[in-house]
Amino acid sequence: MDLRPTHLISMPAIASEPSPLPSLERIDRHLAHQKIATPFIIIDLNIVRERYRALHQLFPHAAIFYAVKANPDAAVVRALAELGASFDLASDGEIRRCLGLDIAPSRLSFGNTIKRETDIAHAHRNGIDLFAFDSVGELEKIASAAPGARVFCRILVGARDAEWPLTRKFGCTPAMAVDLLLRARELGLQPTGVSFHVGSQQTNPAQWIAPIASAARIFRVCARHNVNLSLLNLGGGLPAHYRAAVPPLAAYAETIEQALVRSFGHARPEIVIEPGRYLVGDAGLLRAQVLLVARKSRRASRRWVYLDAGRYNGLPETFGERIHYRIRASVHGGPTEPAILAGPTCDSTDILYQRAGYELPLDLRIGHTVDFMSAGAYTASYASVGFNGFAPVQMHCF
Repeated sequence: MDLRPTHLISMPAIASEPSPLPSLERIDRHLAHQKIATPFIIIDLNIVRERYRALHQLFPHAAIFYAVKANPDAAVVRALAELGASFDLASDGEIRRCLGLDIAPSRLSFGNTIKRETDIAHAHRNGIDLFAFDSVGELEKIASAAPGARVFCRILVGARDAEWPLTRKFGCTPAMAVDLLLRARELGLQPTGVSFHVGSQQTNPAQWIAPIASAARIFRVCARHNVNLSLLNLGGGLPAHYRAAVPPLAAYAETIEQALVRSFGHARPEIVIEPGRYLVGDAGLLRAQVLLVARKSRRASRRWVYLDAGRYNGLPETFGERIHYRIRASVHGGPTEPAILAGPTCDSTDILYQRAGYELPLDLRIGHTVDFMSAGAYTASYASVGFNGFAPVQMHCF
């Protein structure tokens, strides 16, 4: 892997930066000539490519490691590989997928901090040489299964303003990170750097400021012990576009650049970013069919709209009503009414939205469809396999 010294540039929004809400015309034209059984997800690979180019232009010297877990479809991975992306991997399955697509192991990072030792060994045998950790147990597994590998330590950070927080489970305190990076050297590994994640769908660019400062302090303390770190992994968090407005990509680049200047000055490390949702979220549309429209009483003010896609087959990020997709119905133009949206399974938790204030047309009927926009990330890849006998949502790329 060739990670060059990174100098992010501060610049205004540029002409090539994609529209915040990409046009659905291409997807609609494509679907007009297709007969696909619902529920399904359709991915416009041109939008994936557009997002990657915009990211590369605003972070021109950062190594972009696509978080494969967001959407591991082979067509998506191949399209990004052709543009020069590297890949952040969470499992042996993702490793096999990338190697099977002839992606060089130098472009792969095993970024999960919880790995099977046999999977570490398999990755290392196949040339992967960069591993994440956040505990001494994980470090010892890597030392045993991938001797001499490069390792980076994930630190705990807050996730305020993230619509899908990633706190508590991953990372260690900065003080422990120093201890572990020094221990990595004792174990014969190459302590390389620090990583963090400010939460998925992070709506506030300022949330990168404090973790960058914390990482810089770790770099300085380690240097006093003759451990010279060279890599800073800024994680993911760059948003897709759901119901709430989010800042433009340029605002994230500018804020991160300013934080790097303040915290590192001229001693800038190599920078890695690990976008997932940003690259693929807006490229996808999930279409579900209405199975039932019902009221629970004569006086009920809201209808229940049951779809053939739910929390267990395509829409898991509606858990806690965290991710608010933009939606549209196949009938439109008439009066609307607040509705409760639910999935098809015999499980009382399979309710998508009760409190989010969605309104659907009064003439919505069984057999009509409801589309969830910006559904290209954490949908098909996040669904259960056959819960209640419902098949996982199918994905199609064009």
